Amino acid sequence: MWRTSVDVDGLHHGGAPIPQAALVGSLLLSSGINGMDPADGSIPEDPHTQVALVFENIRRILEEAGGDLGDVVKCTFFVRDRSLKKVIDERWLEAFPNPASRPARHTLVQELSAAQALQCEIVANIERLAL
Repeated sequence: MWRTSVDVDGLHHGGAPIPQAALVGSLLLSSGINGMDPADGSIPEDPHTQVALVFENIRRILEEAGGDLGDVVKCTFFVRDRSLKKVIDERWLEAFPNPASRPARHTLVQELSAAQALQCEIVANIERLAL
């Protein structure tokens, strides 16, 4: 099996030996993507800022792997508080404006580390990598 780890400068899992994603052929599966600010490694207190950073970090991971948002086929959001779903929806519509071509999505309430309001996992198919 051919598998490549995808790491992105500024993003990490607190020193754990976990890549941001794994790429197998054209299939990308992410680890937990949080609202970490890649400039300083902090997670802002404001949940709205965390949501914005999650989407930006998704973009950065996809870019590092050779893809973009158009390659995402599924997102799973883990939120500490279900009310955050409305904030996610706003960014979701910006990231995926075409209602006929949006990824599948699931949002689950989950206990997260103290600093994190949410986390996301994605599955993407970067077809151009299979060529």
